[in-house]
Amino acid sequence: MRDLEKIRGSRVYGRRQGPALTKARQARLDEWLPKIEITLSAQGPSAAPESHFDLSLKDHWLEIGFGKGEHLAAQAKTHPDIGMIGCEPFLNGVSGLVDLVDQENLANVRIFTDDARLLMDSLPDRSIGRGFILFPDPWPKARHHKRRMVSAGNIVVLSRILKDGAELRIGTDHMEYCRWIMAHMLENPDFIWISDSPDDWRRRPDDWPASRYEIKSLAQGRKSSYLRFIRRPRST
Repeated sequence: MRDLEKIRGSRVYGRRQGPALTKARQARLDEWLPKIEITLSAQGPSAAPESHFDLSLKDHWLEIGFGKGEHLAAQAKTHPDIGMIGCEPFLNGVSGLVDLVDQENLANVRIFTDDARLLMDSLPDRSIGRGFILFPDPWPKARHHKRRMVSAGNIVVLSRILKDGAELRIGTDHMEYCRWIMAHMLENPDFIWISDSPDDWRRRPDDWPASRYEIKSLAQGRKSSYLRFIRRPRST
């Protein structure tokens, strides 16, 4: 397990908050966030995903960097028996998901508002049934590549927390980052790339709801890649 104190001391790049929230959105955030926010104990043991929910659910999925929350909320609405856990450190994005939780009355959503690596390291082995990293910041400059979410170290942790046969979905509209993702994922023997033809990664699957960012990207003429990987079953 990684040194959590080093993670806590490292910087989450970008602005924590963009434009000021309206009074209505701030009030909604103040009302809802205490009910659905995940908090971690500095000294406590790893916490199973089900410990963060007050209802019985058949599985738990994790989205890292949910943006404004459109994809996560759509998955939560489609799968009310799945606990959807989202990580997002930026307040405007958190507020966006809270608005959707309120509008759709989604009881199966929980939010972690700090560095996703802290939550990932708190999760037990084989506890997540599906993972999503959708359109993460590509940090295109070479000197910033160390900031990329898809890295060898994070892939190792994802391998640990994903169940055997669990799917990891990664989307990007940045071709150089796509090549980076493929190189790093295929270097790890724990994952199998799902691809029988180019359509498997050029077309978004029907059960992969679009996010606001992706719709904007497509409108601007950028092509996206939809990469799907399976956590290889561990040997007994």
